[in-house]
Amino acid sequence: MNQTTVWLVEDETSISEALSYVMQLEGFTVRTFERGLPALDAARQTLPDLVVLDVGLPDISGFELCRQLLAAHPALPVLFLTARSEEVDKLIGLEIGADDYVAKPFSPREVCARVRTILRRLQKQQSSAQTIVRAGRFELNDEAAHIAWCGQPLSLTRYEYLLLKTLLLAPGRVYSRQQLMDIVWGDANDSFDRTVDTHIKTLRAKLRAVNPDASPIATHRGLGYSLAVN
Repeated sequence: MNQTTVWLVEDETSISEALSYVMQLEGFTVRTFERGLPALDAARQTLPDLVVLDVGLPDISGFELCRQLLAAHPALPVLFLTARSEEVDKLIGLEIGADDYVAKPFSPREVCARVRTILRRLQKQQSSAQTIVRAGRFELNDEAAHIAWCGQPLSLTRYEYLLLKTLLLAPGRVYSRQQLMDIVWGDANDSFDRTVDTHIKTLRAKLRAVNPDASPIATHRGLGYSLAVN
């Protein structure tokens, strides 16, 4: 059985060594990087199962490194390590694409638990994949992680895709923000619930870019969101 490979991008030696040691005890194969750019270069050759990434790196912002990694590899899971509250606010408020974050100080066991939770969630999502679903002017190809709208393929981030897929598989059903969090983000940090609104906003913009006259995602004040496919 192949071990899960985790890349740890962390410039603080004491944190990197402690995390790497515990992760290896937990059964992970760990590759460490003290800088972000070498990790970006390495990703052109091979990929891990998950990246644990410090926000405050000396050569490149952790946010920018995450953006570049996910631009090339949208399905790559990323867990952020952060030390400042303003970094947490940025993680929550912006479309960064992280799966979760852990705020310093933390225990290495907590990080390992978060890693396992993310990987379990992704495995569950992959195992429940369907083939092709057509509903109104939408077409979902789950095997290819592809959604088309009005005959045009949509360029979606991983969580935009999972969110739109959830709404698309139950047209007309009203999902609360918490239900969408549970389905799409699973056990991610509770503060990430505000990203539901952010992702709905970006999804609407991408749908309008294809068909400005249609607004298939409806807001139900105090209740949540639904998708109309007619």
